[in-house]
Amino acid sequence: MPASPVASPAVAPASSRLRESALYEQVAERLRTRILAHTLPPGSWIDEQALAAEFGISRTPLREALKVLASEGLVTMKLRRGAYVTEVSERDLSEVFHLLALLESDAAGTVATQASEAEMAELEALHQALERTVDDRDAFFRANEQFHIRLLQIDNNRWRLQMVNDLRRVMKLNRHHSLFKQGRLEASLAEHQQIMAALKARDAARVKRLMQQHIHHGRDAATLS
Repeated sequence: MPASPVASPAVAPASSRLRESALYEQVAERLRTRILAHTLPPGSWIDEQALAAEFGISRTPLREALKVLASEGLVTMKLRRGAYVTEVSERDLSEVFHLLALLESDAAGTVATQASEAEMAELEALHQALERTVDDRDAFFRANEQFHIRLLQIDNNRWRLQMVNDLRRVMKLNRHHSLFKQGRLEASLAEHQQIMAALKARDAARVKRLMQQHIHHGRDAATLS
């Protein structure tokens, strides 16, 4: 008597699996936006039940999203208490800026010697955009970040870029961003002008030193008081 065929385990359609995978990422992006906009301020408890009801989802993708945000440092999971938006201490902030100074200055040195003329022209265009936003703090902040991130993209070290992106997210949890301190925006622009000049001169040692100083000055201005 021939053996009965063994039934294959049911497999969900690939399209279904992709949608399920994307769901927690979409939820993470929504929560990330709220956290960085301080709609969910540092220290606040994340009400999983209320959010699941608001988004019309189960708590499973929500909890997966919270794990992603916890890996980025934006959320802190507390045993038997749930998830909270991370609070940034003076020490946290100092450590974040210290690492940013090391990572970004090294990237700037690489870019100074290895960037193509077209890539250098991109940085110059971003710098000029930065200069045009000096009277608009929010626009200046966005242009400033675009310059720093594009420099890291040109450096083309994906591990460094990933680390800097995570560190910059944590930095944004600070309620009193350094650019909002009186006079800091103007000083930051002057520092950017020097950095851009050193990049164009292909002076790796100078641009590394200037980038470190630039980020350390930002740290000094980013007080939590």
